[in-house]
Amino acid sequence: MHIAIVGNIGAGKTTLTQKLGEHYGWGVLYEAVEGNPYLSDFYGDMERWAFNLQIYFLNSRFAQVQKIRSLTYTTVIQDRTIYEDAYIFARNLYESGIMTERDYRSYLMLFETIIGAVPPPDLMIYLKADIPKLVQQIKKRGRDFESEISEEYLLNLNSYYENFAASYEHGKMLVLDVNEMDFANNEDDFKSIIDLMNKELFYV
Repeated sequence: MHIAIVGNIGAGKTTLTQKLGEHYGWGVLYEAVEGNPYLSDFYGDMERWAFNLQIYFLNSRFAQVQKIRSLTYTTVIQDRTIYEDAYIFARNLYESGIMTERDYRSYLMLFETIIGAVPPPDLMIYLKADIPKLVQQIKKRGRDFESEISEEYLLNLNSYYENFAASYEHGKMLVLDVNEMDFANNEDDFKSIIDLMNKELFYV
């Protein structure tokens, strides 16, 4: 199976991906953040680097999906998906005036070509978190290039995530409100997620 976790910056995707992978013995694929040649520049000058960054992520995510589908007998859990690149991040950059229409249209043409060859995940997990939770998590992990992220930017992304979750029709989606959760350190919180996962995956 292909399991994917989606959610805003700081929602806890990477942590939950790791913990679920360890719990179930699944293969794990993380988002290409460390070593990304555009991310730091993007947060310093979004208009200049928006298109470059989105193309990099799109290519990285497509390569991940190809790898996932080549592993016939292995379940893989993925941190962030190719859908978010287009429907949330690129769209937000365009509608906020950060990405030009020419770049956005070129990006969408490439995305539509790729998505035709990409089957959806067997289960999508959406981590729903409000701005205070996101800000807290971002500060906690202390990445220098994320220090300039504004609450307005996070709020815009949250609205796109809500629209995405409400209109998602490609398969099953499990929505987890993580505002009051600390599944990284609280075993009861993590167990509650496992119970929900088991119901979705194994119908127990």
